Order: sequence, then C-alpha cells, then structure tokens
Amino acid sequence: MQFTAAQIAMMINGHVEGSADTAVSSFGKIEEAAAGQLAFLSNPKYEEYLYSTSASIVIVNDALELKKPVAAALIRVPDAYVAFATLLEKYQQLQSQQLTGIQQPVYIDASAKIGDNVFIGAFAYIGKKVILGNGVKIYPNAFIGDNTIIGDDSSIHPGVTIYHDVIIGKNVAIHAGTVIGSDGYGYAPQADGSYKKIPQMGNVVIEDDVEIGANTIVDRATMGSTVIKAGSKLDNLLQIAHNVEIGHNAIIAAQAGISGSAKIGNNVMIGGQAGIVGHIQIADGSKINAQSGVSKSIKTPNTTVTGSPAFDYTAALRSQALARNLPELEQRVKALEKLLQELMQKV
Repeated sequence: MQFTAAQIAMMINGHVEGSADTAVSSFGKIEEAAAGQLAFLSNPKYEEYLYSTSASIVIVNDALELKKPVAAALIRVPDAYVAFATLLEKYQQLQSQQLTGIQQPVYIDASAKIGDNVFIGAFAYIGKKVILGNGVKIYPNAFIGDNTIIGDDSSIHPGVTIYHDVIIGKNVAIHAGTVIGSDGYGYAPQADGSYKKIPQMGNVVIEDDVEIGANTIVDRATMGSTVIKAGSKLDNLLQIAHNVEIGHNAIIAAQAGISGSAKIGNNVMIGGQAGIVGHIQIADGSKINAQSGVSKSIKTPNTTVTGSPAFDYTAALRSQALARNLPELEQRVKALEKLLQELMQKV
C-alpha cells in the first residue's frame, strides 16, 4: 500500500512541510531508511540523522527547530512517537481487514456462533457454544475451548490455547503460545504428606483493549474469576496466578510473576522479573522496579518501590549511597578510635 504525505498527515492530525504529494510504501528507522520509506524522529539523540536520511517522509515534533535543510517531506505533530504508533496501528488494521474467511482444515463445533468478517486459520479448534464477535481473527493452530466468548475485533495469534468458559472483550490481542484459563496452582496438604488437588472451577475475564504477549500464562480462578481489566498491557513470559485481579491500564514487563489472589490497582507499572506474593494489594499508580520482590501490600497510591524485599525507592537510593561510602566511613571510624585512644592515654 502506498500513501502520500497529505494522506498520512490527515490520519495523524499533522501538517506537511514540503511536498504533500511525496509517497511512501513502507517504514524504516531514520538512520537506515531508504527512499520510499517513512521514518519518525522523537529522540533528540537521533536528530543528526534527520539531515542525512534517505527517507522520503519523516514525522517530527512541532517544537523541533531545524538546524539544516532537510530533503524529506516533514509531517509535524505534537508528539512524533505517539503519532507514529497511531499510524502503525492504522496500517496494521488495514492489513488485518483484508484477512477474512475460514481456511481448511479446521474444526468448528456446530453450536459455535461466528460473527461477520471473521478469519479462522488452518488447524484451529473452535469448541462447543463458542461465540466469536465480528472481525475476530483466530490464527492457525489456536485452540478455543467450550463456552468461550471473544469480542469484536480481537486477535488470537498462532498456537494460543484458551480453555473453557473464558470471556474476552473487544479489541484484545493475545500473542503466540500464550495459555489462558489453565488450572490455578491449588493443592491441599494431607496428613500423610501428600497433596490433594483443589479443583479450579472459576474462569478468566479479559476486558476490552488488553494486549497479552507471547508465552504468558493466565490461570483460571479457583472460584470466581481471574480478571484483567480494560487497557492493560502484559509482556511475554508472565505468570498470572488464580484469582489475581489486574486493574485498568496496568503495564507488566517480561518474566514478572503475580501470585494467587493478589489485587493490582489501576495504572500500576511492574518491571521485568518482579515477584508479587499472593493475597496482597498494590495501590493505584504504584511502580515496582525490575527484580523487586513485593511481600506486603502497597497501600499508598503512586508509591515507587525497589529491592527484595521491596521498599521505598528513594530510601533505597539513600541506602545504596551509604553502602558505597562504607569503606570511607570505616577509615574515618578507625581514625576516630585512634584519636580517642591517644586522648585517653594523655588523660
């Protein structure tokens, strides 16, 4: 597909400097882009490439003041990074809209309800009483268990496994290899030292506009629901345990783990490899640094914690600064001890 600078500017509410008829058909990084490609500049560290890039069109911030002439047509917007992300999203939607129909072979139970403009890839399995909304994309080798509901315009990528009774909202993306609705980790210790499995009778509810990365696991609830609320974005390789609740617009980076029945507030940010114990609450707006271990509830909104066990970020920085100064402090203490001994001898 080919678009002119004028068409692109209309899509991202920008204005063109240079030829509005300049056309592009693909994307490129500003330092590597070729003629016929579109690039963007948001980080000042890359500004030097603006004056040498071969890109035909570059999206830039309104506030950028040019230091040299630029060969490319410019599209000015308030935030180039956000505008470029919006453009990529629209481009992806255009490509996705062309993907419809049912490939063969697939299995679709006779009781399943399939909406309009749905795509179902080869070797997919659609179970009993499944409901697929309009524009849903089920890619090859995906498994959709009985009684699952998937809302309009959601995408289930290759090799995803969705167990029974899962409810997925609109415009949700679940990437390859992820498992939704597997049994929660529940075992009751017995008198003889063995463990009896606790049946996991609940489900998983994923609200609108959620994105879940590849090879993430979201366990079903023991009773009730494991819930991921609207707008949250989950990275690859996460473990979300049974009965966890993740609030609106949460961001969770790769390899983090959230134990059973933990409640994560709205707009929480969790860094990679962080661990959160079960049955605690994380207040709205909290930020948890990478590799932190959170062992008790964070009750104050907008708190930032780090370390294991995690504690206040500012206090942790002060502790680290003191730790770096320990060798010098040791020498000062020894000097004071020596001075004290000399004074005692004189007395």
